[in-house]
Amino acid sequence: MALANPRAVVLLAAAFLINAPGAAAQTSPLVDRNGSIVAIEGYGPNIVRITIATDRALAAAGPGPGITGQADQASWTHVRDSGGDVFRSAALTVAVAAQPWPKAPTQMERYFAPSLPPVSITIAGADGRAITGMTGWEMAPQTVNGEKTFRVGASFSDTADTHYYGLGQNQEGVLDLRGRTIDCRHYYDAPAGEQVCVPFLVTNKGYAILWDNPAATTVSAGLHNATRFQSQVGERVSFFIITGASADDLYAGYRRLTGTTPLPPKAAFGLIQSKARYESQAELMGVAQEYRRRGYPLDAMVLDWFYWTRMGQLDIDRTYFPDPKGMNDQLHAMGMHSIISVWPRFERESRYFDMLAAKGWLLHDKDGKVVDGLPVRSDRAGALLDSTNPEARAWFWQRIRDNILSQGFDYTWLDETEPDLVPDGFFYSIGSGDRYHNLFPLLHTSSVAQGSAADRPNFRNMILCRAAYLGTQANGCLFWSSDVQSTWEALRRQVPTGLGFTASGLAYWGSDTGGWQWPSGPPARRPVLVDPAGAKTMAPDYRDYPELFVRWFEYNTLTPTLRIHGQRPATAIWEYGAAAEPILAQWLRLRYSLIPYLYPLGRETYDTGAPFMRALFMDFPADTQASTIGDEYMLGPALLVAPVTEQGATSRKVYLPAGTDWYDWWTNAKVAGGQWIDSPAPIDRIPVFVRAGSIVPIGVQVPSTATRQPLEKIRVYPGRDARFALYDDDGTTNDYRARGGKTAELRWDEASHRLTASGALPTGQALAPLVEVVGASK
Repeated sequence: MALANPRAVVLLAAAFLINAPGAAAQTSPLVDRNGSIVAIEGYGPNIVRITIATDRALAAAGPGPGITGQADQASWTHVRDSGGDVFRSAALTVAVAAQPWPKAPTQMERYFAPSLPPVSITIAGADGRAITGMTGWEMAPQTVNGEKTFRVGASFSDTADTHYYGLGQNQEGVLDLRGRTIDCRHYYDAPAGEQVCVPFLVTNKGYAILWDNPAATTVSAGLHNATRFQSQVGERVSFFIITGASADDLYAGYRRLTGTTPLPPKAAFGLIQSKARYESQAELMGVAQEYRRRGYPLDAMVLDWFYWTRMGQLDIDRTYFPDPKGMNDQLHAMGMHSIISVWPRFERESRYFDMLAAKGWLLHDKDGKVVDGLPVRSDRAGALLDSTNPEARAWFWQRIRDNILSQGFDYTWLDETEPDLVPDGFFYSIGSGDRYHNLFPLLHTSSVAQGSAADRPNFRNMILCRAAYLGTQANGCLFWSSDVQSTWEALRRQVPTGLGFTASGLAYWGSDTGGWQWPSGPPARRPVLVDPAGAKTMAPDYRDYPELFVRWFEYNTLTPTLRIHGQRPATAIWEYGAAAEPILAQWLRLRYSLIPYLYPLGRETYDTGAPFMRALFMDFPADTQASTIGDEYMLGPALLVAPVTEQGATSRKVYLPAGTDWYDWWTNAKVAGGQWIDSPAPIDRIPVFVRAGSIVPIGVQVPSTATRQPLEKIRVYPGRDARFALYDDDGTTNDYRARGGKTAELRWDEASHRLTASGALPTGQALAPLVEVVGASK
């Protein structure tokens, strides 16, 4: 039996020490199955880590990078009998089946028998009900990037009615992963749009699998009656099983293992205005001032790339931005914040390249030579900062702090976090780029997250992030779907893409409204619903682009973040033509009116780990039709959103889940659940429905979240008892962590038709004048 080579073991152990400081070493007994060593370790009653290796030290070692939760064996017991080893908690029974000593192989088995001693593990509930099981594992020797290692994998049981979700960002356009094979690796150039690997697979059957390996991984979900994980580099199999009575229990388990999602600053819930790129201080300020002149709310202006004198200078070109501090002072005086893009790439001619190369703080080949540029596309200049090196991370934050944030910028946008310079075949400080293919976004974003926490301890930070790995949500990232096309097809793909991403345990996801790439698409097949006259955003022959932008904006208004961005000459909402502007303004005001609803959802995510943009399977597990729908979703507990993604469409089919009635947001008409309906969708609206038994607070219009926002009304949609926790705080500091802000729980009693509050409203207003019961007689 081949064992892991010593160099690989050392590298793996080093990674655990560097990247998983909170993870405890294995303390449970090791189970030997004829040379396959199995460790079963509890992380609470409903979470178990299972590790299998042929090397006892690797089986006993802690989990890999991204796992910060600590083991908790106190509630687990272990017994051994003739059937094998059984580990029990109040929620789970994990049985490692006994394996007879292998018999001599037959002649055929000499060629085809597996080389590893088999291991079979079943996971059941406390009542004995089977949940899932590991039916086999593999370690196939190979050499990767000059390193003798293994391809490692495991197979899990499946049932025909199990559906699978998550694994990060896959833009193929389908939510349910059943029957599909996912290449779980960061890949900017994926044909359908950038893919991002978060190896967390959620099912509709009360369990999730968190795969503990940062190498490129192939996952076949529910294919040929099994679910299989296979990583390209490794010396052991390590994974977690999380179980629960609801989807939210699974996300609470993910939170326990990988970290808490911070509550973003309140500005993150408003409009973020961007463009690739504002070429001068005057242009950026002109857009900000025009928002205020027109009376449109806005919270953040973004300064994208090439504001610098050279890639890697980490400076601001004073020819075009002569007074960045004064610019930010003006934005702050207008109630706005600023975000600035910072890249991890360094040209040879930049002032830091030689120092970084000498220290070994850049991605390099086997001979130590710096890797400079991309072998594909046309952006071939620059070397990648090695953010796996803690000294390099600390240096990067210090340069950002001193060179850029010192000029008054509030937040950073860390672009190229896949990274764009693919590490395969090269080396980081901690080891092979192949071994750690998916790790970079976690460590790179931690540079700013940890640096800001140390140097601005009460400043509530956020980061725009283009990729993720296990635990990246804890760095305060707002994720987006990268540089997608500006087409109707791209818009259609965004809806299941975002739902799959949030189903992976990362709540804050959005997309560039209107797409990032230069607007070009096939001719419209139907009459154009938005007159393009006056639009400055696209070529004249793309007549339906303003219509596409309107539909994309309507959709993004009802996602966790609302950001306009793109490679267009103009991007602000008045630049899509006279017909589009009033529709966009209407939806922008809707977004701000919903901040008293959205912001408490962010607080709940901080408390629980559950996302608030939710595929229907999360909230309607008993409805079999809901399990595969990927083009509509819940936004919080109340709102069902059905985006319009077809050009020229003025209606769409909407499924209303069973078990509740629904109210049309626009008309207040009541509709029974458990059916498909044709819902009107004129160009100025998309189908939005409210679940009966919901409370939706509505705020007055404000120019930005920097202005105190009283409530205009509290809408109650009757049909069952309901609760909603109003929440507010200062929106900018970390005081919410200790003091919790101001909260009042609203309770609707269906029998008495009465709304009450547990205490004073966070706004200080009286409750009674605000209450509006939908459907009640005046």
